[in-house]
Amino acid sequence: MGRIRILPDQVANKIAAGEVVERPASVLKELLENSLDAGATNFRVEVESGGRRLIRIADDGCGMLRDDALLAFERHATSKLRDVKDLLSIATLGFRGEALPSIASVSRLQLETRSAEETTGTRIEIAGGKMLRCEEAALAGGTVVTVRDLFYNVPARRKFLRTEPTELAHIASLVTHYSLAHPDKTFRLVNGASELLHVTPVATSAERVYQVFGSQVLEDLVEIGVRERELLIPPPSVPPSQAIAEYRSEPDEPPVRNFRLKGFFSRPQVQKANRNSIFIFVNGRLIRDRLLLHALSAAYHNLMPPAAYPFTLLFLECDAEEVDVNVHPSKTEVRFRHGSFVHDFVRDTIRERLIESRPAPSFSPALRVADVPQPAARLPYSEFSQMLANEPAPEALAGTIEAPGVTLEGPAATIDATPLALPEFTLRPAAAPAPRLDFSAPAIAVAPAPPRQADTHGQFPADAIPPPEMSLSVLSDLRPLGQLHESFIVAAGRDGLWIIDQHVAHERILFEQVMKQRAAGRVEMQRLLMPLILQLTPEQQIDYARIAEELHASGFETEPFGNRTIAVKAAPAAVSPTELEKILFEILETAERELRGASLDDLRRGICASIACRAAIKINTRLDAAKMEWLLRSLAATDCPMSCPHGRPIALHYPTREILKVFHRI
Repeated sequence: MGRIRILPDQVANKIAAGEVVERPASVLKELLENSLDAGATNFRVEVESGGRRLIRIADDGCGMLRDDALLAFERHATSKLRDVKDLLSIATLGFRGEALPSIASVSRLQLETRSAEETTGTRIEIAGGKMLRCEEAALAGGTVVTVRDLFYNVPARRKFLRTEPTELAHIASLVTHYSLAHPDKTFRLVNGASELLHVTPVATSAERVYQVFGSQVLEDLVEIGVRERELLIPPPSVPPSQAIAEYRSEPDEPPVRNFRLKGFFSRPQVQKANRNSIFIFVNGRLIRDRLLLHALSAAYHNLMPPAAYPFTLLFLECDAEEVDVNVHPSKTEVRFRHGSFVHDFVRDTIRERLIESRPAPSFSPALRVADVPQPAARLPYSEFSQMLANEPAPEALAGTIEAPGVTLEGPAATIDATPLALPEFTLRPAAAPAPRLDFSAPAIAVAPAPPRQADTHGQFPADAIPPPEMSLSVLSDLRPLGQLHESFIVAAGRDGLWIIDQHVAHERILFEQVMKQRAAGRVEMQRLLMPLILQLTPEQQIDYARIAEELHASGFETEPFGNRTIAVKAAPAAVSPTELEKILFEILETAERELRGASLDDLRRGICASIACRAAIKINTRLDAAKMEWLLRSLAATDCPMSCPHGRPIALHYPTREILKVFHRI
């Protein structure tokens, strides 16, 4: 007897379930996508015990005929494919025909469905892949699928499930994702007796974002609008170098592929610790694609730290022939026919929109003086600082910080017990010679708030409050008032107060100057009186050989000078001779750590960022009014005044409305 045998359907279905059904959220994903393909507009999802005990989804879609309902539980039974050619242009979310039989083989499943073509519906019950009942029933139009006791007959798989809150979080995330992709539909998620999500149809994606995340998140987002790009497809028989010329010589229109991108992305100052806030849809399908994630990361390059991620909601639409969705059992990965084109389209669109919008970060007051009955007190600044330093341990201060005559509440009163990360610089005490502003007061007056009285000062007229300026395009109109600790420029604008970090602002200015000079091949260089000799490690020697041409193009004239030694004869004009050795080793360390295997553009940007950082104005540097004015005007002329090349924010905005609220003027 031979060794090869055909597996029974029950075993084959359980194997397929291992690929399709990873966790309760995987079950819901398959069922929800089937409901979307059925044209449903109203979805109700009920779960219990994180989906282990119960998953029920009810929709108002087209439903199924009795015969179709029975066939739906056969392997590879689908209404969405006819022949192999259909695999090249799949326009539906589901198509494999494996979901229902796989789910039914590892659970107790009940299907209730009725098509508009029939007067009665069909109820089917299956347990562990075996059909228990099939009967007619009086049902409303649409479909209800109930999945109970997931993995009840596969205890080994059940042990691998996470805790109930974790599984519930995956389910909530999934429903949230698809509610964002379909703002014209109703989604309701119920966990036991509590309702986790309930959104109704809205006209725009912005309204759906507001429904799901609230106004604060929406204010931090920049809308892309609708951006389109066409791709010319050359004929397969013609070499790519001749394709465009031959097409243009023909009278007929050349075949093109259309790509459309819309959605939202956050300002660079909104930084997430993981990718959980990145939502990407391709033709309405939720995916996790490395190509698009890399394009998103490239768009924020030099605008956000490498370990931070933005909040992103992207909808990419393209011809079905341009994307292959049949590359993963759970359909969470896709493959683009022209991947480099899609990558550059997404990267360039987000980057261009960031440059257009120039979004500015803003902050609100974190501390407030509470109404306390203590008498007024006036403490010297040194005594007040010492008093706070002698307070109890951080865990005893969570929530409220109290001192004689003052109570500080709010987020700033919650102190993490972990050691604080010290800044990379130490601010010197600010001097107080006139007319320069001095923000370090010799004493702090701490007084209780008086009882509420009639306002004798009048309210600030509402029509006099300027509209919020959330764009850094207003930088050129700012009026510098002075410096804070000789490190931050304080300026007044049409809408409130601005604080600009002078070092990172100058760093951004120099970075873009060096990049433009590098692109034009006109980098300003200065020759050294005596060559600088640098000793390299073996790893640095390898990295130097790899980036020597880029160093020369960026203004460094270097040459090998013996074993593991290089001689530097010239450097960019902006780099101080005292910083030359530091900047070269910084570039080599960056190449060794991060840029190995990176693109040439990333390498070039890394070198320019190191040059700009070392040549920029340092903190604790006194600037006169003319220099502050020049810095603000030059910053306003840059393409990306939002953050420095390393991702740190440049300017913070304190809106007039927030200032008026603090002083009870509105």
